[in-house]
Amino acid sequence: MDLRVRSRSRRSSEKEDQSPFPHSTTAAAGGQGRGEEEEEEREGEEEMDEEQPLSPAARLFIQRNFDCHVIAILGLGRPVDVATCISNLGLTLGKHPRFCSIMIWVFFVVVVVDVFGEVFPIERNRDIPLSGYVTLLQDESGSRAPKWIRTKVCIPDHVVTPPLEEGKELPPGFVEAYVGKITGMPLDKSKPLWELHLLNGKTQDAGATAVLKIHHSLGDGISLLSLLLACTRKVSDPESLPTIPRPRRRGSERKKGLLSFLAGLWLLLQVMWYSLIDCFLLMATALFYKDTNNPIKGSKGMESRPKLIVHSTLSLDDIKLVKHAISGTVNDVMLGLATAGFVRYMNRRYAKKNGVDDEKPSIPSNIRVRTTLLFNTRETPGLHELAEMMKGNANVKWGNKLGYMIIPIPMKIHKDPMDYVRQAKAIADRKKMSLEAYFSYYGGLLIAKLFGFKLATAMCHNILANTTFSFSTVIGPTEEVEFFGNPIVYIAPTVYGHPHALTVHFQSYANKVKLVISVDEESVPDPRQLCSDIEDSLAKMKNSLNKKIGDKIEILSTQK
Repeated sequence: MDLRVRSRSRRSSEKEDQSPFPHSTTAAAGGQGRGEEEEEEREGEEEMDEEQPLSPAARLFIQRNFDCHVIAILGLGRPVDVATCISNLGLTLGKHPRFCSIMIWVFFVVVVVDVFGEVFPIERNRDIPLSGYVTLLQDESGSRAPKWIRTKVCIPDHVVTPPLEEGKELPPGFVEAYVGKITGMPLDKSKPLWELHLLNGKTQDAGATAVLKIHHSLGDGISLLSLLLACTRKVSDPESLPTIPRPRRRGSERKKGLLSFLAGLWLLLQVMWYSLIDCFLLMATALFYKDTNNPIKGSKGMESRPKLIVHSTLSLDDIKLVKHAISGTVNDVMLGLATAGFVRYMNRRYAKKNGVDDEKPSIPSNIRVRTTLLFNTRETPGLHELAEMMKGNANVKWGNKLGYMIIPIPMKIHKDPMDYVRQAKAIADRKKMSLEAYFSYYGGLLIAKLFGFKLATAMCHNILANTTFSFSTVIGPTEEVEFFGNPIVYIAPTVYGHPHALTVHFQSYANKVKLVISVDEESVPDPRQLCSDIEDSLAKMKNSLNKKIGDKIEILSTQK
């Protein structure tokens, strides 16, 4: 009997099964039936792009204990025209490859076909010589590989409009409760993993609210927010994309001479030394090195619990005033603000626990608290590139390439509020001379290849579980923008699904900064108090600087 051996990719069709999870199937087909099936498959593939495998980071974000989502809350100037919004989504986000793809686990089944067209599946562990006949396609686990499969997206299925009386003011806390509810509801995995909720009711801050929920496997947070902003246009010029300030880079001019060479050598040695220390501490954190148990650390199972998301507004001008005073960056000030507010909040929690006045230092002296910062190792595409990609005119690199950076938070109460920012600048400057984030990303890839994806996932999970909270900052447009013709009042993004009970996020927009706090209420029952502590910290810093400026002016006037 003449045998031919071949490899077939088996996956459930959309009509039969929309679920991304594998189901057992039987391998059986006659000659004519198999030919019709393969012809239909080819016709379907002509309408869709080729299958794309999930990146390692995307696979991390679909694990049961790491099912992460990005939430972006947009305050809008007026109620949303739902029909117009759906139409525009189909021309923008609906054309992005990830926003019109579903996640499917693909099985690779080896079959033997005899001369009569009979098909016989071969078990993988069966002792049969396959060498020279077929190459088995499989992932590291040896059985299945998750892939993105392009599909026809129905935009109305992704837009949720709860029944609200348009223009009527919503009760206080309604939006927060609504967002908290959807954080506890999983996305439908038979469709592309995103949805947009439109709340056409007035709030204290906006005329309507849009909530975009995206699974983190679709991309890193910064790229997803950039993609959202690529759908917006300037209010002052509806044909122009928003302006996003680029981080300033140091001059590339190279000075020659012995002193320049020695300075470069010293910088190289510092980078190597700090990277070695940080990478050692990162590995220790992934294995056993934990933060001190404190009131903020979450309990087991917090990843899957609904989150309460609150936000408040800070003045970007005030932050820049503090920035110039320390000759630092806006990110330095934001880290200092988060530290100052966090220390104040923690001191109050410990004082309440000990039954003492919260004005007295109550934080244990030997406490260890660290925050985890996700760092994108790939440069984020520009808004113009993303806009062209959604039109199908550009090929932009996409996917999660995230590394971890662990930042220590000194739990010391300072009399001078500016000391928090100076301390944060020193820590940030020290971290800038480390390759820790790149080591965590490429090291994770190496561990996944050598020891399997389960171990790599467990280590990534431990890095977060063994630290206290997450921290991030994102630069937004420098001027007001509109979303499909509707002016945006504020942008408040965050992430949930990771093993942290507290996530602190800063988002700049025009001349404001949104402070967004996402919490597990079991660990942080009063997130608005933490918001207030951070706001008060900025006010104290501003007053301290104004007082010093006033004192200097008074001294100069006295000297005259």
